[in-house]
Amino acid sequence: MDNKEFGLMRFLYLLLIVTILLQSCRTQDNGRVKTIDERVDSLVSVMTLDEKVGQTVLNGYGWDVSGPVMRETNMKDILDGKIGNLFNAYTAEFNLKLQKEVMEKSRLKIPLLFGYDVIHGHKTIFPIPLGEASSWDIPAIEKASRIAAKEAAANGLHWVLAPMVDICRDPRWGRVTEGAGEDTYLACEIAKARVKGFQGDDLSKRNTVLACVKHFAAYGASQAGRDYHTVDMSERVLREVYLPPYKAAIDAGALSVMASFNEYDGVPAHGSSFLLKDILRNEWGFKGFVVSDYTGTNEMVNHGVVEDTKGAAELAFNSGVEMEIQGNTYFDYLKDLVLEGKVKEEQLDYAVKNILKMKFKLGLFDDPFQYCDTIYEKETLYAPEHLETAHDMACKSMVLLKNESNVLPLSKDKKIALIGPLADSQDDMLGSWSAAGEAHIIPSIKSAVSTFTGRDVLYAKGCNVDDADQSGFDAAMKVAKKSDVVVMVLGESRFMSGEAASRTSLDLPGVQTELLEEVSKLGKPIVLVLLNGRPLTIGKEVELSDAVLEAWYPGTAGGKSVVDILYGERIPSGKLTITFPQNVGQIPIHYNMKNTGRPLYSQPPGFKYTSRYIDCSNDPLFPFGYGLSYTKFEYSDLQLSHSVIGSRDTLKVSVQIKNIGDYDGDEIVQLYIRDLVGSVTRPVKELKGFKKVFLKTGESKIVNFYLSANDLSFYRKDMSWGFEKGDFDVFVGTNSNDCKSAKFKLN
Repeated sequence: MDNKEFGLMRFLYLLLIVTILLQSCRTQDNGRVKTIDERVDSLVSVMTLDEKVGQTVLNGYGWDVSGPVMRETNMKDILDGKIGNLFNAYTAEFNLKLQKEVMEKSRLKIPLLFGYDVIHGHKTIFPIPLGEASSWDIPAIEKASRIAAKEAAANGLHWVLAPMVDICRDPRWGRVTEGAGEDTYLACEIAKARVKGFQGDDLSKRNTVLACVKHFAAYGASQAGRDYHTVDMSERVLREVYLPPYKAAIDAGALSVMASFNEYDGVPAHGSSFLLKDILRNEWGFKGFVVSDYTGTNEMVNHGVVEDTKGAAELAFNSGVEMEIQGNTYFDYLKDLVLEGKVKEEQLDYAVKNILKMKFKLGLFDDPFQYCDTIYEKETLYAPEHLETAHDMACKSMVLLKNESNVLPLSKDKKIALIGPLADSQDDMLGSWSAAGEAHIIPSIKSAVSTFTGRDVLYAKGCNVDDADQSGFDAAMKVAKKSDVVVMVLGESRFMSGEAASRTSLDLPGVQTELLEEVSKLGKPIVLVLLNGRPLTIGKEVELSDAVLEAWYPGTAGGKSVVDILYGERIPSGKLTITFPQNVGQIPIHYNMKNTGRPLYSQPPGFKYTSRYIDCSNDPLFPFGYGLSYTKFEYSDLQLSHSVIGSRDTLKVSVQIKNIGDYDGDEIVQLYIRDLVGSVTRPVKELKGFKKVFLKTGESKIVNFYLSANDLSFYRKDMSWGFEKGDFDVFVGTNSNDCKSAKFKLN
């Protein structure tokens, strides 16, 4: 269909829609434009029970080599109004066909809502969210989500099942890759940025999409780091650590929320009116709709809180899950449950109205085809500015963990050997949630090095990621011997992290460490580049390497970004947002733990009865906030505006930062506090602010932070939110361990 035909068809269907809707939900009444609420009420008043239930059903399409597959049985149900929403159906052309069928043949012409997992980019793939978070660059993260929204919308989508805002402090859990890490404050800032990026300032524009906050709630605290597992915590920990990022996303305007697979307080989240009604609706005033996770409703049978899937549908719906993805329990049973009086029709109407309001806000009732423009699609996907932004984001996300003797940056005149199972991989650059991204367009690190240096690369794979085959070691040693510097690209293959990818070991899989050991015997400088989706226990690898660069899964522009960092075209500035443990026995380990009654460092050396291990130090391998640069920054002159503040005062915290190295660069300055005495125990540190500061070599700046009594508040002993008077420490530094400190009192 050419653009002229598309425009004519669009006009004719809009005319048809207006004619039909004037009978049931007229947009004007005596010259007054009706509100969305009024239009929704009018529409619901003429819907049958089947059509109402259909709006609560979200089903997916399968895929073949040629693209999405449309099943005839699904199409009949769609046209009968029994399926009102679809996921995994995209491209402007395909979704246009589906929407066209609905607008031609269904009774009420209610547009379909198309959703998809757009976790860190749609076609243009950005670094995994854990990598994006490591940039600590909130405007850049918002911009990345804005581009993801533009591409998703151009590709026929209205709704993205993101952002994932779960706090995670156990890197064995594979879905740590999708979040912002271990800290609540930083996660809140990132959650707000991603929602704003997806939804923009007007959902009715064709380059915005509806965001879905997930997974509600506390999914990141799954026991033993095992996906889909139980969560067990106090309400205090839930409210203080895990809930704030969801609240921040909703306050930023998010209008859909996904329930989580886990249970909380013995009740699966899909059946928890405490989470979905008491907190989400009543406390927070949420105005959107709640969707299940994939078959999460059905799984309450396995949890053991209902006998069968009909009971699961009843419990989930009555608890506040208004749309079900793929489980079909609403499709099969919700009508019967209403007729039997087990679900009130008024409650069904409430859910349907919440869903329809989103379709109105997206502009689908005014123009159901505005997301189906193939010309706009072609102009938008992989736009040059999108690829450039992906490159910028990837560079900002990478974290330099070690750089002994200034091995990095490399110079072009050095002959390098590129070794490792991920050095020439395109697919593994994407990460596990690659949406519609395409690996074949991505230059591998090997290809990018060759392009940058203008010559062929000494290369050997060496081994596979996760087997015991050492037959490639000899070839790796041969190329290493010919080099001045060895660059080894090791880590996890893309599907070793993400959903259903929990691990009991965080060591490098397979024989990658053995390969590194063999190469290290040559005495050549070694640069280790890591591609992975979670913290790894790499103490031995760090010791064997002269430099270590954490590149995560860097996305579509990842190859060029890695090379630009290695050769100093870009200066690394990323900082870890999750602690790297020495070994899995330390997990959970995070910077803001409690002090305990017998803290290690308050006792005399050698005293046994302290909170410690007998076979390992308490220290992490790399702490939260850690990251090096090719230049060096000096902190000095930490000053507080007052030593004592009142509840209505603001404390100004100032520190001088100077670039004393040889390169211009960015430093992420971090502010922490500690409440020394509280009615309940408080963490040893809490992040309360950060600023990214660019300094030319030799330049210095004063960086200011401001703290109020609200910044010092917490859930007190009686579970009320507020501050308590007393003494506080304040810390400013380059990471959570390396800080300057001062004291003040809140009166």
